[in-house]
Amino acid sequence: MGAFDKFKDKADQLKDKVGGERIDKGVEKAGDAVDQRTGGKYAEQVDKAQEAASERYGQGAGGGEPGSEGERR
Repeated sequence: MGAFDKFKDKADQLKDKVGGERIDKGVEKAGDAVDQRTGGKYAEQVDKAQEAASERYGQGAGGGEPGSEGERR
């Protein structure tokens, strides 16, 4: 198993443990920090990454409550 696969597995476990709303907040906060440090230079790419992460691991994935089973795509 590669490093990326391990990261995805850990993210799935985290989603199930803490819930999608907290993940969405963390993704948003991380994206804002990147935008701030880069002066918004990569804002479009950061926004796309935030969207993808939220869809996969956040509330958009059905992970609204801790311990809930989210929809897998």
